[in-house]
Amino acid sequence: PESSSFLLLTEPAIQAAKDHPDRFIPFCCIDPRTSVRGGVKGFKSIIQKYVDQGAKGFGEHKVGLDFDDPLMMQIYEVCQDVGIPLLFHLDAQRGKDEPGLPRLEHAIATFPKLNFIGHGPGWWAAISGDVDEVKDLGGYPKGKVEPGGAIDRLMEKYPNIYGDLSAGSGANSITRDMEFGREFMIRRQDRIMFGTDYLQPGQAVPQFAMMEKLDLPADVDRKISRGNAEKLLGLDS
Repeated sequence: PESSSFLLLTEPAIQAAKDHPDRFIPFCCIDPRTSVRGGVKGFKSIIQKYVDQGAKGFGEHKVGLDFDDPLMMQIYEVCQDVGIPLLFHLDAQRGKDEPGLPRLEHAIATFPKLNFIGHGPGWWAAISGDVDEVKDLGGYPKGKVEPGGAIDRLMEKYPNIYGDLSAGSGANSITRDMEFGREFMIRRQDRIMFGTDYLQPGQAVPQFAMMEKLDLPADVDRKISRGNAEKLLGLDS
């Protein structure tokens, strides 16, 4: 219930994709605090049903628990078993973690066959090595990116962690230090995916101008703009 001002329901998403298959790729989502019989087995029966109906991933996973809370870990286990990626939100209230993202690392290491996709203020603040738990994990830090950020460290160590450039947090992480941002995008070109987090008509979408200013090499731009997502969601075959 703390995840959003809007109801994010799986059934309408799957139906929209059926009605407009050329425009929608549906994900599924279920709160790990939901009363489900059988624990992991019970959640798997629900999520597998959604996958059978066309869901290509799980998310946005945006829950007011620690990132590696046992209930959260059940969802990760199911997504790994079913074979779909998980798009998560991380900040000071939802998917909670600490500077250095040790809770996220615990989950990534525990489920090496599950592809995690990072999103949200807490995730993108971790591009810099000077993260403050209170100020930064729930906000949009400015200024030069300092060495030692958790994102680079995790991407270097684990092949199953990706980043989604959507929302103000994604755009801010790159534009706060354009020189570092461009180098980061090129260095992690196989792990970054374009996104907007577009919610309503007339909303500003800074990612378009950001990509133009970055002027990435054509092959890098294509990977980030669509190629990585196509591969991760099994749409490139």
